[in-house]
Amino acid sequence: MDFNKLIEDNKNNVQNIIRLITKEYNEDLEQEVYIKAWQNRDKYKEQGKLKSWLNVIAKNLSKDYLKSAKNKYETNSENNDLILELVKDKKQTPEEQFTTKQRQILTTKAINSLKPKFKEVIILFEIEGKSHEEISKRINCPIGTVKSRIYCAKKELYEKLKDLI
Repeated sequence: MDFNKLIEDNKNNVQNIIRLITKEYNEDLEQEVYIKAWQNRDKYKEQGKLKSWLNVIAKNLSKDYLKSAKNKYETNSENNDLILELVKDKKQTPEEQFTTKQRQILTTKAINSLKPKFKEVIILFEIEGKSHEEISKRINCPIGTVKSRIYCAKKELYEKLKDLI
């Protein structure tokens, strides 16, 4: 089988099949058709026309290309949505800034109004991010007591701030 002759004799036909299925001229896809034919040349049985065999390869590769292109488009579309979400303007409007500031003021007042033993543990746990063990060592009391105080402090804060929640 003379491959140069095969390409020359079927070039227009392969291009037309690709264009018909993909709606575009795709030189890479055309090249893949010839590569696939070359790789599978030993599988070709001379029962039918070589042109028909090449047409089947072109059709199948074009269909695979469309499936792949659709998948890439859907993936890119999802990625674009994610990118748009990440790029959105993170600045707060004046109203949002005011509301945030008011919440911070009310939260600070609520924390400051707690009993000193509750205030201490809630600041260490929630604001400074200390573990129960670290708080226990720092304030020199059992872990159970620390957990109990954190629970009570959160309960009181909830009652004081439930209008904000």
